[in-house]
Amino acid sequence: MSLRLRSHLWHALCVALGCVLLYPVLWLFTASLKSGTEILSNLSPIPEVFTPGNYRSAAAGISGLSLWRLAGNSLFLSCCAVAGNVLSCSLAAYAFARLRFRGRGVYFSAMIATLMLPTHVMLIPQYVIFQKLGLLGTYLPLILPKFLATEAFFVFLVVQFIRSLPRELDEAAVLDGCGPYRTFWHIIMPLLKPALVTTTIFSFIWSWNDFFSQLLYLADPHQYTLQLGLRLFVDQSDSSAYGPMFAMSVLALLPVLLFFLAFQRLLVEGVQTSGLKG
Repeated sequence: MSLRLRSHLWHALCVALGCVLLYPVLWLFTASLKSGTEILSNLSPIPEVFTPGNYRSAAAGISGLSLWRLAGNSLFLSCCAVAGNVLSCSLAAYAFARLRFRGRGVYFSAMIATLMLPTHVMLIPQYVIFQKLGLLGTYLPLILPKFLATEAFFVFLVVQFIRSLPRELDEAAVLDGCGPYRTFWHIIMPLLKPALVTTTIFSFIWSWNDFFSQLLYLADPHQYTLQLGLRLFVDQSDSSAYGPMFAMSVLALLPVLLFFLAFQRLLVEGVQTSGLKG
């Protein structure tokens, strides 16, 4: 088998696999153009009757909550998650990678160990803590942990990147009279762009797609995000609500898709330089 033929077969296999993986997304989009009755009766991805009015119904919202209100709440939480993770995880990573303090190895090992803990193991202790603090029903349980470097994955990512930077930079900064904070802000922080971009992208996507934590802590419908808004459609007894629900699902996917496409190159660069060096 020639090299050219082997290359063509490999690309054909990748395209076929990509079509299989993207089929659910295609079905979701076409289902958003069907009526509620047709969604349940017609399994074909091609609608018999196009119903673009589903998107108008989705934009109007449900239970008095407009699409823009729900999207605004999701965007607020996602931006807070990005700001918190970028700031706190970079500071914690700098401390682990550069500063010398008692118990550093033990603390770093304990942090890495949390990566192996299922998220649901921590739900009850965290819920009890926020309940005793009187923070239930607010955005703080979803925002505050982000500013306390609780995302061990991002801390580890930035630590690996900082370890790849030459220590001579820190030594030169000390000779110029810089302390740890000035060294971090003026020397290390500007060089962390690839790792911080990766942290930004994953923080935004994970926060935007979060459902269970928001369901657990948010009680006021006016605080609901897009993900919780979709649940309101499921609660409706009328099957015609399925059309607007799928339409809102498509609209909820667009920001994540555009965000990923815009920063795809920086994401790959950040993972390569942060995860493979050190």
